[in-house]
Amino acid sequence: AAIEGSIPPPLVDSPKCPRCSLVGICLPDETERLQKRRASQRWIQKTLFDVAEYGISSEPPEEVSEPVRRLVPARDDRRPLYLDTQGLYVGKSGRVLKVKEGGRVVQEVRVADINLVNLMGNIQISTQAVQMLCSEDIPIAYFSQGGWFYGITEGMGLRNVMLRREQFRLAEVAWFCRRFASALVAGKIRNCRTMLQRNHKEPPRKVLSLLKCFEEDARRASDLETLRGIEGTAARVYFEHFAGMIKVGDRDESIVGVASDLPSGDAGDVENGSDQGGNGFMHTFDFRGRNRRPPKDPTNALLSLAYSMLVKDLTIVCRAVGLDPHLGLYHQMRPGRPSLALDLMEPFRPVIADSAVLSAINTRMVTEKHFVRTGTAVSLTPKGRKQFYRAYEQRMDTLVTHPVFGYRVNYRRIIEIQVRLLGRFLMAEIPSYSVFTTR
Repeated sequence: AAIEGSIPPPLVDSPKCPRCSLVGICLPDETERLQKRRASQRWIQKTLFDVAEYGISSEPPEEVSEPVRRLVPARDDRRPLYLDTQGLYVGKSGRVLKVKEGGRVVQEVRVADINLVNLMGNIQISTQAVQMLCSEDIPIAYFSQGGWFYGITEGMGLRNVMLRREQFRLAEVAWFCRRFASALVAGKIRNCRTMLQRNHKEPPRKVLSLLKCFEEDARRASDLETLRGIEGTAARVYFEHFAGMIKVGDRDESIVGVASDLPSGDAGDVENGSDQGGNGFMHTFDFRGRNRRPPKDPTNALLSLAYSMLVKDLTIVCRAVGLDPHLGLYHQMRPGRPSLALDLMEPFRPVIADSAVLSAINTRMVTEKHFVRTGTAVSLTPKGRKQFYRAYEQRMDTLVTHPVFGYRVNYRRIIEIQVRLLGRFLMAEIPSYSVFTTR
């Protein structure tokens, strides 16, 4: 098959698959199920034609209703490592990472126990440690202290040049990009609607109906510019009612800070939810709308950090699968922007990032005391960031039923499956790309 340059078809119900180390890459049962869906679609089209022309119909293909075998583990036993304390130094001894602070070892981590290293801010890592992580195909992600995603260091790993060639070819096909983008945006809007249904104190019926209409409009959008307009309008409606999913008391705690940090006029800025009080200032989770660069309130600070972490995870998976994360089919190309990761991230924004933010706030994992303000910008304290990393990873580790295959895996595994299915779609191995949505 390697000489022929073509990928062999997946095995069907093979007893070899459960013991194969590459089953998570091959996805044999998932691919076979989606190919059966194509056969069913073709039968429907042919039957409609035959009945119209000749008044006859053929036997339908075998219906498949049972869940697909879950051959991939529901969870990865390894965990991401987050290093957030400024001034840390990461070295190695054997197959163990040694984290030092001021020359003293404060943490030892076995390489076998981690699948990703996140360096947040001013943290140094030795060349020897980088080489070992690259040889084990463990990515190193770099962030600013505030959570801005800079980039990744990774090993050579497995790369699929044929897949990347198809990605570049199809990125120039306008109808293909529109079809793919429409499905992504429609899936995102549906997940936003589901979030409001599940978590809003009293979800307005008019808003739910409006989002449903936006979802249908997204599927029928004639071009990408129209689609972006629909997405922007739907996002505005969604965030106008985001506060209804925040279930903590109003104005009960204050952000750590001093009044002198505020420029004149900001101390009484009601729009940002702040009031001057004594030698400090008050700030709550009173969400009034989405803002960023910089975020001006605690909820937006959490949302910005969550999206940065999510795009990092999508970028890593895209590179692992063999796709170019910078060549998107919906988001426009821009130097340094992982456009494809941003494309694939859209349906996951509500169900992973927004959900992690709401969980962190509503369970008081992160409180108002975990924020500081500098000028007009609000950011998390080191303790607040550590608490949110925990909330984010808890969400990523949550088991969820795949809407197409019927088995339960965690969100981190769902992301990998979806990106690999996109690869199958680009290589024309499956008839369509099914966007992940929840009920």
